[in-house]
Amino acid sequence: MVKVLTVNAGSSSLRLNLVRGEEVLATHHVEQAPTSADALLEFLDERPDAVAHRLVHGGPIVREPVRASIELVDRLSEISDLAPLHLPPALKLVRASLEALPDVPQVLCPDTAFHAGMPEVAATYPIPLDWRDRFGLRRYGFHGLSYAHALRRTGELIDASHMVLCHLGGGASVCAVRDGRSMDTSMGFTPLEGVPMSKRSGSVDPGMLLWLLDGRLSLSDLRDGLERHSGLLGLSNGLSGDTRDLVKAGDTFTLDVYCHRVAREIAAAATSLDRLDALVFTGEIGWDQPEVREGVCRRLGLLGVRAPAGGNRADDGVISTDGVPVLVVETREELQLAREAGFVLT
Repeated sequence: MVKVLTVNAGSSSLRLNLVRGEEVLATHHVEQAPTSADALLEFLDERPDAVAHRLVHGGPIVREPVRASIELVDRLSEISDLAPLHLPPALKLVRASLEALPDVPQVLCPDTAFHAGMPEVAATYPIPLDWRDRFGLRRYGFHGLSYAHALRRTGELIDASHMVLCHLGGGASVCAVRDGRSMDTSMGFTPLEGVPMSKRSGSVDPGMLLWLLDGRLSLSDLRDGLERHSGLLGLSNGLSGDTRDLVKAGDTFTLDVYCHRVAREIAAAATSLDRLDALVFTGEIGWDQPEVREGVCRRLGLLGVRAPAGGNRADDGVISTDGVPVLVVETREELQLAREAGFVLT
C-alpha cells in the first residue's frame, strides 16, 4: 500500500505525517515552519511513495487536488497575498520539497476545493460586476480538508444529508452541507471573513475599516491588527487567543462574544438547507472544548439544538440526541490529504 507523506504548513508551524491507508505510521510537529526540505528529510527513515501538501488557498488557479510543479508554485506565488499568513511558507516548502524529492510524485490539496461547487448565490459578493470579473472576487471558503473528513466520518456515524459543520480552532469557520455539497460557508475571499478566530478578527464593518484608513491607520497597521491582534486575543485585551486559557481565566465576556458569533453563523448557514439533520463540531476547539460547544448550542434552541451534557469523548461520536443530533469529529486532515493524493495519482 502507498505511503504518503502529508505536509501541513501553518502560518508558524509544520505538521508532518506518514500515512498508509487509514494508518498514521509516524508524525512530527515543528513549531517554527522551515522553508527548506531539511525537516521533511530528517523526519523520514525512508522515502515516501508520494507527498501531499495542504494548500490553504488555491484561488482561481487550483480548484481541485492537482500534481505539483515548480511552474504551478510560481503561479500561486502571485496570489499569496490572498492568505498572507499561510500561503508564502507553504509554497516555499512545496518548492523545496519538489527540488529535494524530484522523483517522488507530489500533490497540492487546496482547502478551497471543497467549496468549488458552492452555488453562485452563496459565492457571489454584492459588489460591481466589473470588480468581480477583473479581480476574480468571489467567496472561496476554507477548511475544506477538515470538512471533507468530518463529512465522511459523520456519514459513518449517523444517517444525515443536511448538516452544519463547524471547524473551530486557531482559524474558525462554519459550513452548510447538503447531500455532500458545500452550500455556504462563513469564510470568503480570504480566511479573514466570518467568525472571530484566535488572532484574526473575522467579519467587521467594512465602513469602519475605510474610516480607519482615512488618515487614522496605515494599510500595514490595519492588516497586522486584523490578522494578528484581533479575534480572541483582541477581545481579551491581549490575555490569550486560546479558549483554554480564557476558560481558566474566567473571561466570560470574550467567550460569550465568540459563542454568539459562531452560533449566529451556524443559524445563517442553516438557511441554505431544507432541514437540519446534524450539527458537527471539529477543529481543536470543537473537539476539545466542551465549554465552547455548550455555549454555542444553548444559543441555537430555535433550530432544535440542545446543549450537550458532559465533557469530552475519547473518540468521534454523537454527544447529544435531545433534538438535532450534535456530534464531535476529531480533525484528521492528514488522512484526507492522503486520500486526495491517492485520487490524483491513481
